[in-house]
Amino acid sequence: MEKMKTTDLEQLRHEATSNVPLSGSGNSASNASGGNSPNGDFVPKSMSLSAQSKIESIREWSVNTFKTTKQFISERFGKGSRTVDLEMEASIESLRDTQKKYANILRLARAMASHFSNVVHTQRALGESFSELAQKSPELQEEFVYNCETQRTLVKNGEILLGALNFFISSVNTLCHKTMEDSLLTVRQYESARLEYDAYRVDFETVQSGPREAATQARLQDSQKKFADHKQKFERLRGDVQIKLKFLEENKVKVMHKQLLLFHNAISAYFSGNATALEATLKQFNIQLKRPNAEKPSWIES
Repeated sequence: MEKMKTTDLEQLRHEATSNVPLSGSGNSASNASGGNSPNGDFVPKSMSLSAQSKIESIREWSVNTFKTTKQFISERFGKGSRTVDLEMEASIESLRDTQKKYANILRLARAMASHFSNVVHTQRALGESFSELAQKSPELQEEFVYNCETQRTLVKNGEILLGALNFFISSVNTLCHKTMEDSLLTVRQYESARLEYDAYRVDFETVQSGPREAATQARLQDSQKKFADHKQKFERLRGDVQIKLKFLEENKVKVMHKQLLLFHNAISAYFSGNATALEATLKQFNIQLKRPNAEKPSWIES
């Protein structure tokens, strides 16, 4: 009887243990398409690779930010070495100074156009008042009429001058805030690349001057590769800046030669009372006036 009980207990123990899956045997098939996290949960392989890629990108960004920040601070305190291109830096400083001066011209031209627009608006209102009084004052009709005609002529010529001023403002605005700004964007990319280049150059020189051991050989090769990559990027952007500065100077001369001639001819013709020369200036530069009372095109035509 005792022997039978012992046999039954051993059989029950065997069945209980055989129903419990082992951690390694039950997941062998799933490991082919996925992986196990440290707590035993199943993690898809694609998700794991995506997470690893993000972690690696964050790590590289952190290292790069640390190196460039360290280089920037050391340069600010005069302790770090930096790559200096005197000719390039002089050209960049000249460009920034030129943009400030052109921005000042643009600000003054806009103020002038705004004030003159108010003058034209006042002249139009004054001419209408003269015209109204000419009809109600027969004894002064002739005087009111020729004053009305004078104001209307001034309004007409004033609108032509405003058209020339607005064309000048639009062209200078494009040159200052689009063309020059595009070149300065490349300059900022170049300056950022220069800072990164110097940071990785200093890092490579530090590792290279250290002890040559088997453990540091891999770090030396990695540092040399990153230094070469940032050097290539730095030299490419330096070439881009040189090309953009060259074309910007040529474009600036071409644009401003035309705009300054327009500004001079329009101002001179208006204040000398030469309406014919004023209209000829607009035709010369193909400027189309926008009349204040002109009908706007319908949404179908536009």
